[in-house]
Formats: sequence, C-alpha cells, structure tokens
Amino acid sequence: MVSEETMMFKFGNDENKAATIIRNACQAMEEKGYNPINQLVGYLLSGDPAYVTSHNDARSQIRKLERDELLEELVRAYLEKNK
Repeated sequence: MVSEETMMFKFGNDENKAATIIRNACQAMEEKGYNPINQLVGYLLSGDPAYVTSHNDARSQIRKLERDELLEELVRAYLEKNK
C-alpha cells in the first residue's frame, strides 16, 4: 500500500551548504578588504566570478552552487531573521 502523505527525505549533514559557502566567501572578501555585500551583488547580477576573491578558495567554492541557490539561501536567511 502506498501512503498519500508527503514524505520528507533528509540526506547527510543538516548544515546548509549554501549558507556555509556564503559565510566563507564573505569572510574571505573582508580579509582582502572588499565589501562582501557589493561583491556578492555584483556576482549574483552578472554571473562574473571575478567579483569573488580567490582568497581561501572562495571563488571556486561559490561557483559550486548555482546563483539561484545562493539567492534562495539569502532570501531564506533574511526572512527567518525578520519574522
């Protein structure tokens, strides 16, 4: 018999990969003297990874996610904080 209820599947670590990558990229940009908000907006709007520093592997890490995944995490975090 098949259940009509929606099942939730969780795989692996509960830590949000996008949140971790954003946090690490922002820290790397701050260490290099960049404004991480401006740099992330530039990257998200243009898709040009040059907006993200390569310091501490931030550029290659952020490119592992699609820009829509990053936007989704940013909106989720904003909404959670401002409930």
